[in-house]
Amino acid sequence: LRVVRTGMGPRRSERAAARLATEPAGAFAVAGVCGALRDDCEPGDLIVASALLGPAGERIEVDASALVAALERAGLPVHEGVIASVAQPANGGRRAELARTGARAVDMESFWLARAAAGRPFAVLRVVTDGPRHELWRPGIVPRGIKALRRLRAAAPVLVAWAAASGARSEPEASEVHQARAAILQPL
Repeated sequence: LRVVRTGMGPRRSERAAARLATEPAGAFAVAGVCGALRDDCEPGDLIVASALLGPAGERIEVDASALVAALERAGLPVHEGVIASVAQPANGGRRAELARTGARAVDMESFWLARAAAGRPFAVLRVVTDGPRHELWRPGIVPRGIKALRRLRAAAPVLVAWAAASGARSEPEASEVHQARAAILQPL
């Protein structure tokens, strides 16, 4: 397993995706934080992308079912839904506008990092730090952020197992070592 810190925002994500597209990995996953767009997600809840929405309305479908099921079996609070990727943090009116697209969460990297998968199994796992009732730039962000990162740490073994299993299924002719190899792209 290789964890790559890609940095925050579209530019860093595009550069990282171009570099990683030829990485010898059987599967790719993006893991990090996000903002909820609806009130049914609390800080610390996990969101697995069923699709990624780009800033101009582009859409990338993502198979979330195996990862969602594994997180549920682990007893973690998980939601499946569309994640919108934007260039700037989304608060207030922008958050409400993105919610009207049907997206459940917002981040600043996943859409651009998806290119790194280059046809291999791909997943996006985000943890909520803020939302409509818990705006990003409020004093409570520090304890919410700590809670969120602890939850992401608790989900890490499930994500690693997903990556190993998905990588193995995608390359049946590969060696066992290569089959278990995956890359986790972490925007933090």
